[in-house]
Amino acid sequence: MPTRHAVVAGSLYPACPQALQLAVAHHLGHAPIAPAGLASPPKLLVVPHGSYARSGDVAARAFALLAPQRGHIRRVVLLGPAHRAAVHGLAAPVATAFETPLGSLAVDHLALAGVADLPQMCFSDEAHDREHGLEVQLPFLQTVLGSDIALLPLLVGDCSPEAVDEVLDRLWGDDDTLIVVSSGLSRHLPYAEARLHDQHTVQRMLACCCSLGPGDACGAVPLNGALLTARRHGLLPRLLDLRTSADSDGGNAHRVAGYCALAFFRPQAFERKPGALAAAASALH
Repeated sequence: MPTRHAVVAGSLYPACPQALQLAVAHHLGHAPIAPAGLASPPKLLVVPHGSYARSGDVAARAFALLAPQRGHIRRVVLLGPAHRAAVHGLAAPVATAFETPLGSLAVDHLALAGVADLPQMCFSDEAHDREHGLEVQLPFLQTVLGSDIALLPLLVGDCSPEAVDEVLDRLWGDDDTLIVVSSGLSRHLPYAEARLHDQHTVQRMLACCCSLGPGDACGAVPLNGALLTARRHGLLPRLLDLRTSADSDGGNAHRVAGYCALAFFRPQAFERKPGALAAAASALH
């Protein structure tokens, strides 16, 4: 069976393994470490998928929370929008591994077999071949969790929040399973307008509103499904970072891209040692 090779190494992030390690370490070095007192890890993360120069620091705010979970989180369900292929429903790869300059991550086909009977599921390497939205998350996952984690990469196209929720419900697992949604926010708006729009979008995400549109987030479809799942499971959201491409690289403020990082926790993450955990919850903002 084939390996899905990296296609945006050298453009959105460094292709040289040593340079990539340094870049990821640099971004993680700017992120606060996971606060003490959390009784369980985040169950769901929302991270951006721009170039590392533009969105790496934002993504690192979420991935840094996983560092204490190395060896405990064993499986990552990774969802994102299909930018370069028409996908009806959710597309899993046929490939057995996804490769980056840091090595390979095995695709968990045993777990994917558990959702293969659902009508919204399909298997397509073509959908994944040129897609960047999932790939840019892999070096962060390899760095903080190791390359022995099992990966479930899913591209989400034309489907309802309920269809995504049904898949995630089957793949939910325990604390050893993490869900990551890859999505940007608004695009091509002037800086001030983008900031207001994205702030409103994030407030809706924090309320687990599952009616986001493509103008709110490029990954609105997978986000809506994941937010529905988060709401059903009573997850507690925390905003970690919100900024634009102009904030990150000082670029064009007339047409910016919006980025955010959010973490969603099971309620029990904040149920022990109330004083310490109240401080931990506050530190996540």
